Amino acid sequence: MSQSQARFLKRGNLVKLGLLALTLILPLLPYVSEYLIHVVILILLYMILALGLNIVPGFNGLLDLGYVGFYGIGAYTSGLLTVHFGLSYWAIIPLAFMNGAIWGILLGAPTLRLTGDYFAIVTFGFSELVCLVLTNEIWLTRGPLGLPGIDPVSIDLSWLGGPRWELMGPEVGEVPYYYLVLAMVLVTVFVMNRIQNSRLGRAWFAIRDDELAAVSCGVNLLTYKVIAFAISAAFGAVGGSFFARWVTFLSPDMFKFWESFLILCMIVLGGMGNIWGVMLGAAVLVSLGEILREILPWLGLPAEVRFLAFGLIMVIVMRYRPAGLMPIPSVARQMEAARVKRKRVKTPGFKA
Repeated sequence: MSQSQARFLKRGNLVKLGLLALTLILPLLPYVSEYLIHVVILILLYMILALGLNIVPGFNGLLDLGYVGFYGIGAYTSGLLTVHFGLSYWAIIPLAFMNGAIWGILLGAPTLRLTGDYFAIVTFGFSELVCLVLTNEIWLTRGPLGLPGIDPVSIDLSWLGGPRWELMGPEVGEVPYYYLVLAMVLVTVFVMNRIQNSRLGRAWFAIRDDELAAVSCGVNLLTYKVIAFAISAAFGAVGGSFFARWVTFLSPDMFKFWESFLILCMIVLGGMGNIWGVMLGAAVLVSLGEILREILPWLGLPAEVRFLAFGLIMVIVMRYRPAGLMPIPSVARQMEAARVKRKRVKTPGFKA
């Protein structure tokens, strides 16, 4: 490693430590309102969802349009287990993780032999199927009436003779939820980094770059793709479980296809396969959505117009930064090589 690369890595680590310190003290800073804390919690939640989805298109090169289905499954798993059985959130997290992984395997095993647009259509159908089940199976989910009465997250020490604290209330606010979801993001980033640098991650990147070469090296395509789909779905379900205990009310309208599209836009904007780029994309799009939600009514426009702004941003990014704001180095080199090649072809009188 050259000295310039070492300095760059050191500078990047310092920036990451600075951002971590800022997020830890953010609720303690002056002029930080409850609304700002709420928006930051939303950003952190979408970071978990984007990091989970990034495994499929970013690490494996597969287009998944049904990720919101696993998000909804995790949310309703958490809500139903809380309402009907009174389970603690700390017991629900592993159950939601396993439930999401199981559904990921059930969907991935028979469909991952498909490629390209065919696989994307199947995943889109899965998300619509989940939404229809949540809407029509009133005996289980209460359908359009929604699922109210979900208890907030609590820390129960009564079995040790201690008190029971709820992490939401007029006197508490949303600061405990902020630190809870921040801890979940840190755990997710740690897991993603470990996976990325493991044999499993290298096999996924090999599949993404060239499936034929990966098979010739002994990589079992179906097995590794199913594992990727299961882990991705599991993290989506964990994000949904937090969402259910945070908002304490669920409705099928919260898990429409546009959620999958929004999360996919975060990955494309930040840079597919780049963990920090994906987190940046989530922060940019969620923040921009909230800003436009406040500005558009002043201009006499409905808040839904913000989706047009998202589309315009994606067009601009695809034109000038096709690999995203923070692409992984290999993809950035490929994009640069393709750009230079196109420039050579268009240059009159150029001879290779």
